[in-house]
Amino acid sequence: MKQAKLLNAQEFKRLAAVIDSKRHAVRNHTVVALSFYAGLRACEIAGLHVGNVYEANGTVRDSFYLQAEQTKGGEGSTVLVNKKLAAALKRYAERYPKHCGKPDAALIFSGKGGGFSAQTIVNLFAVLYEAAGITGASSHSGRRQFVTSMAEKGINPRVIQLLVRHRSLQTTMVYIDAGEAKLRKAIEMVEI
Repeated sequence: MKQAKLLNAQEFKRLAAVIDSKRHAVRNHTVVALSFYAGLRACEIAGLHVGNVYEANGTVRDSFYLQAEQTKGGEGSTVLVNKKLAAALKRYAERYPKHCGKPDAALIFSGKGGGFSAQTIVNLFAVLYEAAGITGASSHSGRRQFVTSMAEKGINPRVIQLLVRHRSLQTTMVYIDAGEAKLRKAIEMVEI
């Protein structure tokens, strides 16, 4: 299985600059935040509705539920919202208050008012990465970055599995790189 590319610090800076330079910067930033800060797949982002992520008064929920039809595995699950994602969703609601007042509307919408499809999300990532001069990245890169970031901070793989909604821990482990340097560091930590 070919892994989605992980972005380095310079690539993140270039991606952020490209997003800020685009006409729909707030929308694009929100799409990227949903991938990189919550590990959502393109199909899950496309399936979100305003009511999934905002309370009736417009505040960002601290977690939201993905319906079974919104997920790859066909099972509903809860997504926790961290501070960075909450900030992006708050900016989105401030930028599009009329749209974000419609609970049944697609969260990410086009200029024509309709919701983005999963393929449109995939295409948006491709356009942003190309404009930033990043090769080998895909819409799945944010999800891999989400997993890798937690693994590098020592988060238990079982916790990561739950956060990324994998049925099997084996699937989660595919994302986690256990290169020789990490193995050596682990073995040096052993004390008796």
